[in-house]
Amino acid sequence: MVMTNRRPAAPMPATIPTPDERLAAVSDRPVETPVTGAIVWHREDLRIVDPPALTAASRHADIVVPLFVFDPGFYGEDGLACDARIRFLHESLADLDEQYATAGGGLTYGHGDPLTILERCLEAGWSVFASQTPTGRYGAARDERASELGVRFVSGDGLRRGVEQTRRGWRDHVQEWFEGDLYEPELETTAITQLAGGTSIEAVEGRYGTESAKRMVPTGGRSAGRERLETFVTQLDEYPGNISSPLDARDGCSGMSAYLRFGCLSTREVYQRAHEVSDGGRGLSMFTSRLFWNRHYNQKLEDWAGWLDEAVNPELKGFNRDRHDAELVTAWKEGRTGYPMVDAAMRCLSGTGWLNFRMRAMAASAYAHLLQQPWRLGADWYHHHLIDSDAAINYTQWQSQAGLVGKPSLRLYNPRKQVRDQDPEGEWIRRWVPELEGLPAAHLPRPEKTPPAVQAECGVQIGEGSSADYPRPVVEYEAAKERFWRRYEQVKPAAAARLADPEIARRASLSGGPNSAQRIARNHGGSTPAATQTDLSGF
Repeated sequence: MVMTNRRPAAPMPATIPTPDERLAAVSDRPVETPVTGAIVWHREDLRIVDPPALTAASRHADIVVPLFVFDPGFYGEDGLACDARIRFLHESLADLDEQYATAGGGLTYGHGDPLTILERCLEAGWSVFASQTPTGRYGAARDERASELGVRFVSGDGLRRGVEQTRRGWRDHVQEWFEGDLYEPELETTAITQLAGGTSIEAVEGRYGTESAKRMVPTGGRSAGRERLETFVTQLDEYPGNISSPLDARDGCSGMSAYLRFGCLSTREVYQRAHEVSDGGRGLSMFTSRLFWNRHYNQKLEDWAGWLDEAVNPELKGFNRDRHDAELVTAWKEGRTGYPMVDAAMRCLSGTGWLNFRMRAMAASAYAHLLQQPWRLGADWYHHHLIDSDAAINYTQWQSQAGLVGKPSLRLYNPRKQVRDQDPEGEWIRRWVPELEGLPAAHLPRPEKTPPAVQAECGVQIGEGSSADYPRPVVEYEAAKERFWRRYEQVKPAAAARLADPEIARRASLSGGPNSAQRIARNHGGSTPAATQTDLSGF
């Protein structure tokens, strides 16, 4: 991994000085009155432009120390992130350090349990500020404990909190936030400093071995994100035609997702920049809608942390669990399902850490509907490999795609049709499934139907065993689809009925609100949902 951090890293010290002691160390003037000091705990807000926590801290304190803690849970074989996401994070941290250098300071690094480090800071007389972000699993428990310790979480991401009906007037609320003034920290009147100590980005990389094996990985950090944004906003008119095809999407999509996920740029500064440059049109409208969707999915997780772990509709909890087949899951992960579009998508995911939305949805559909495997194993695989994986977006979209909300409509992607629609010449498939290089494009939707004579002529053998170049489908499409629908139709009425429960409706966050949930329950629900409830023991 090539790092861009050219300044000495400033790690977390063994002994935390008080704010008075730290100001005395960096200032020639005597400390005559008690000094207020604040720690800004950076997590998913790696910028100093439009930063809620930094803004609050700078208005509160005389001296501010920006802090990032390397959490061991993020690293290693069982860590939460792939090598490329770690690389992107570290490059973003190096860039953040340079941003703070312009303000006369730098970034302080800690390593270990964040709560232990923050507690020591609090005991030394520092206030601790952090931007409030939706989270689940480990993060939710960590933030709850941090709040109990005294960490001040600052809401400034456009989401609604502290109200019973977060969706009432939600779009107007987010629109106002998008168009509002960016947060401006008082950096000219607040001393930004570091704490001297004992770790660095390089030390963490040496400890965990974070060399990235993925290719075509974007450079992390605000500088690279701004450069990508400036290029994209001049091409907005081309955006609608470039987002579905995997061949066009890598360059045709905005490329903002990873920068938004790590907070190198804020969602609303991207919104405002697009509107500054564009005169309007379909491209701007489509892109703006996706920024709203970004906030929408984050609001879902803010409203209910369980999205990461259990089906949002209790009637569908455990669906597909009894059909778990480790070999099918492995075939999907490794791109050996016998469906070229699915296999290309999965190999592209593990090879680059990125897929456009249509390919993510198509591969998830194949997993949940054709292979009929437990949703969370697939969602966790995406979350590990995607550089831009925002837990709020990844897990809520997985649940929606798998049909775990209980809405009557459910989209099953036909991977054969996706070949014809999105890669008719097979260019993308051949890039990621090179064993099909010689197969004529006409046979790529269904390689298993290629006549033996054609297979012999082009040198591509479809079948089983070590002599085959490419496998037959691990499940037959029509039969698998029929099995799925038969099983899903059995539980769908009970699931629809549960949407009448205000709490379940709130979790689901349907676009039409509670009235939409009631309508679904009334029109599609069964009369006795409890009697047909599925197994609740699984995830």
